[in-house]
Amino acid sequence: MKAKSVMNYQGKILWLTGLSGAGKTTIAKGVAQELRSRGCLVELLDGDVVRTHLSQGLGFSKEDRDINVRRIGFVADLLSRNGVIAIAAVISPYREIREKLKQTTTNFVEIYVQAPLAVCKSRDVKGLYAKARAGEIQNFTGISDPYEEPLNPEVICSTNQFTIQQCVQQVVSYLESQDYIPVCPSKVEMLTVERQSLPYGNAKSEQVGKPAYSAGSC
Repeated sequence: MKAKSVMNYQGKILWLTGLSGAGKTTIAKGVAQELRSRGCLVELLDGDVVRTHLSQGLGFSKEDRDINVRRIGFVADLLSRNGVIAIAAVISPYREIREKLKQTTTNFVEIYVQAPLAVCKSRDVKGLYAKARAGEIQNFTGISDPYEEPLNPEVICSTNQFTIQQCVQQVVSYLESQDYIPVCPSKVEMLTVERQSLPYGNAKSEQVGKPAYSAGSC
């Protein structure tokens, strides 16, 4: 089977949403590294970094959070329409604004990075959750502000049940299954061998023998 050129793939928006400490940025960096190894054009938009530049001066009220999400979504859409895979790692706690992004952008993939609040608190090396509980930080998602879970995300990464590498694999495997990204050459070869070994026209031949993804395997 001949692999499709990376230039023939469209840009995408990979939107990672979840509580602070769930693992959004870590997964995003892992996915970005893997996609770059396949020749994809990738740009990572981290919520904390964006706030220091694009959204400097905004607070954490619902209105300001929505403005921040819209700005990141606008940049991500510009990138994706120019062939770049834009990976946004943003808490983006409100369902309505995320749904609007889905409707107003193209090639939007929602990835819910899921972890219980207690687990996120245990990972909080900056002590932000403790400060929020003490009233030192206002409008903190999960404490004094709600997080509205996605209803129909394309991918759910449960970081309290799986390792970061497994979550990265989960995202990349989904993108491969939708033909959104190139498959590793070694995987293409293995798939071809499997198909050739099966009777022509076997409906199962497209899936049989598909190897498990391993991060950095290209």
